[in-house]
Amino acid sequence: MSIRVGFVGLGTMGAPMVRNLLQGGYAVTVWARRPEAMTPLLSAGATAGESATQVAAATDIVFTMVTDTRAVEEVVLGEHGIARGARPGSLVIDHSTIDPDGARGIASRLQAQGVEMLDAPVSGGGAAAEAGTLAIMAGGSTSAFERAHPLLSCYAKNIVHIGPSGAGQVAKACNQICTIVNQLGAAEAMLLAERAGVDPRKVKEALMGGFAASRMLDLQAPKMIARDFDGKVESRLHHKDIHIVLELARTFGVELPASAAAAGVLDRLQERGGARQDSAAIFNVLNTRASS
Repeated sequence: MSIRVGFVGLGTMGAPMVRNLLQGGYAVTVWARRPEAMTPLLSAGATAGESATQVAAATDIVFTMVTDTRAVEEVVLGEHGIARGARPGSLVIDHSTIDPDGARGIASRLQAQGVEMLDAPVSGGGAAAEAGTLAIMAGGSTSAFERAHPLLSCYAKNIVHIGPSGAGQVAKACNQICTIVNQLGAAEAMLLAERAGVDPRKVKEALMGGFAASRMLDLQAPKMIARDFDGKVESRLHHKDIHIVLELARTFGVELPASAAAAGVLDRLQERGGARQDSAAIFNVLNTRASS
């Protein structure tokens, strides 16, 4: 294929997305802060870039998948960032979860030099990235979305153009409300079952057959029951996301009591040193409080 693709950020999500792009027949140049993160992808056929700037200079469309707003600003607008190498007519697609104003600001800076941007956060986790079944919610121009769609289809099944720049991040904030609040509900349900002397595994099985069923209950309840908190969705990420939600709520004068409660529990988990634990570890916060 003639489109040259770059990818910056090769963590739990970025690496499998690159593998799917390679399997889709695209030539991909990659860069990560940790050189060892590139090694398996080079063996799969990717080319190593020397910096984000060099990746942009060598490609037509550059993807980013990093941690937060500050990290996106650094890899796009920083001293060795994408903006320094991107040519007019190129496209930047950011898959990170960041605040909408940050996304709009970066897009505006790129637009000034003739480069388009999509804020295109994803949902589904590492397993969906591997399977090519992610959900993507995109903000940006219709033309940029249509240009990106064939590439996004390499690793996503549900791809929706939400609206202009920043709209994808607003949709992701809404996604995280449903995700994180549901996770808290799962933790409360499993804790109550245990304290009442009922087998939480049986309770989870029963709940999955009715209106209480949710993806988070299905995925996170077994971790809570087993006290297995070494999973791939580190709590620091949900902590960051739910505070993006609350900042948006403050901006628009919206009361989100369930999100505020979830944020409080995640705050306590960070204070207890659980930033790198799976978000299912919020169960331990509730369990400790119930025991005190």
